[in-house]
Amino acid sequence: MKKPIERLYNGIIKENPTFVLMLGMCPTLAVTTSAINGLGMGLSTCAVLMMSNLIISLLRKIIPDKVRMPAYIVIVASLVTVVELLMQAYVRSLYASLGLFIPLIVVNCIILGRAEAYASKNPPLPSLFDGLGMGLGFTLALTLIGSFREILGKGSIFGVNIMPSFYEPVSVMIMAPGAFFVLAGLSAIMNRIRQKKNKPAPEKFCSGCCADCMDETCSIGKKEDKQ
Repeated sequence: MKKPIERLYNGIIKENPTFVLMLGMCPTLAVTTSAINGLGMGLSTCAVLMMSNLIISLLRKIIPDKVRMPAYIVIVASLVTVVELLMQAYVRSLYASLGLFIPLIVVNCIILGRAEAYASKNPPLPSLFDGLGMGLGFTLALTLIGSFREILGKGSIFGVNIMPSFYEPVSVMIMAPGAFFVLAGLSAIMNRIRQKKNKPAPEKFCSGCCADCMDETCSIGKKEDKQ
């Protein structure tokens, strides 16, 4: 169970595809004009990531090395077609909002990257959780970016108005420059958090328990030195 949890943590925090690896920038910048768009695109990509990782891992010993990339693209394209048809049937408004970016999931570098780097070399279960972790990390990033842009640019979140009546929406936030501003700000915050978490612990000194104590305020260590 440790391995699946590690893959989830890796995708969501340690190697978040958007804030850390800076992958999938095209949909990240283009579709995150609202929180619902970010959530929809993220979940669609997450579903494709999970299933493609699982299938490629199951077939990793069968697919010849010379045709592995075309094989990956065929698998991913088939899954994207299924997701696209389901969205067209059940969430037509979201499908209309995302438009061309749903078919473009096929060439998303996150999906092909995880297929080549992880799923093609590891067993099915860890590969499934690797896809889930990366997909959730991507979904979280897109939803956060979309939420900030929608709040600042429209005064609402998920279509619900939350800002007071006197608030003047900053229209640039739902335009192309707004995506860069929000992405840069959130990436900086994420990197700052990661740096603090990975900062090495300060050297620990002996607290007066022996003659080797390095604490200058320690009286016990000094007494033992004199003796």
